[in-house]
Amino acid sequence: MQSRATKPPEITPDLVLQAYSIGLFPMAEKADQDHLFWVDPEARGIFPLDELIVSKSLAKMVRSDRYEIRIDGDFDAVIEGCAAPAEERGQTWINGPIRRLYRMLFDRGDVHTVEAWREGMLVGGLYGVSLGAAFFGESMFHRSRDASKVALVHLVARLRRGGFRLLDTQFVTPHLESLGAVEVPRARYKALLEEAVSASADRVLAFERIALSGADALAALKAPQRGPAGSGSVG
Repeated sequence: MQSRATKPPEITPDLVLQAYSIGLFPMAEKADQDHLFWVDPEARGIFPLDELIVSKSLAKMVRSDRYEIRIDGDFDAVIEGCAAPAEERGQTWINGPIRRLYRMLFDRGDVHTVEAWREGMLVGGLYGVSLGAAFFGESMFHRSRDASKVALVHLVARLRRGGFRLLDTQFVTPHLESLGAVEVPRARYKALLEEAVSASADRVLAFERIALSGADALAALKAPQRGPAGSGSVG
């Protein structure tokens, strides 16, 4: 009797969130391919939320409010920017299934964008997945000087305000390392992940669309971090 091949389970938004909760995330080889695979790196990149490196020049840029920072304004434009080829990352891994899945997660409130606008144009930003008190940064881009860095500063400020415990960056590049990203072994990451996913964070406080000035964002980086219940420090 000939055995029949088992069709892989359909990747749904719920399956994506379940995967994140145990340390996996989906990727594609190329933008023109339709299949996805799960990644579980031996070393994982994270941004310690109290150790973001903000240079004097970057702090000056943030404080200047040169860029208007918007939250969850235009997901499609952000993922399009992240998918565009760039010299520092080459070809994109963001394919059709990635776009569809994360758009559905965005519509459900599980994906958020931090966007940098200048004179009515989107010039940089990032998007990622929110789960419990963890935020999983997926991709970032810039078309204007320091736009993605300014978006990152605002993201970390908002995560701290909302009592988040973990900012995942998947891998560490020299660019991310210069901003404070570090690698941790898989076992250590899984421990941090379990603690963060099982905790609660204030998504409204973190991702409310009320504008946060650059000065307010920089102040939030120095203020005591809110605990998962909205008070106290996260150890």
